[in-house]
Amino acid sequence: MAEELDDETLAFAHRMFDLARAGRTEELISQVDAGLPVNLTNNKGDTLLILAAYHAHPETVAALLDRGADHSRTNDRGQTALAAATFRQSVGAVTALLDAGADAAHGNPSAIDTAAFFNLPEMLAVLRREG
Repeated sequence: MAEELDDETLAFAHRMFDLARAGRTEELISQVDAGLPVNLTNNKGDTLLILAAYHAHPETVAALLDRGADHSRTNDRGQTALAAATFRQSVGAVTALLDAGADAAHGNPSAIDTAAFFNLPEMLAVLRREG
């Protein structure tokens, strides 16, 4: 059974997720460098990387990847950081994730499925490394 976290710890964790959402790279990375788990996950299974990708912050995505964030992790809905960045049409985040080895076919829906479903041909080209 999971151990309960105290209010102060929960507030700190929420703040870290907010930093990822806001693209506050320097502040977030200073916490990761000080020992915050780079693959910290919220109650929906979203990692810091997934949140940064969904909110289209390529610098934050790259910094988290540089510190070992797992690009293959999925949230509770089967979504990856790459699918999130694709949905948000963040070429910088998609490129950083692909450069780190993210698989465009991984997840449910995958990044490729996401681009096809939302009719994002430009993102499909990026995912396929065309042009």
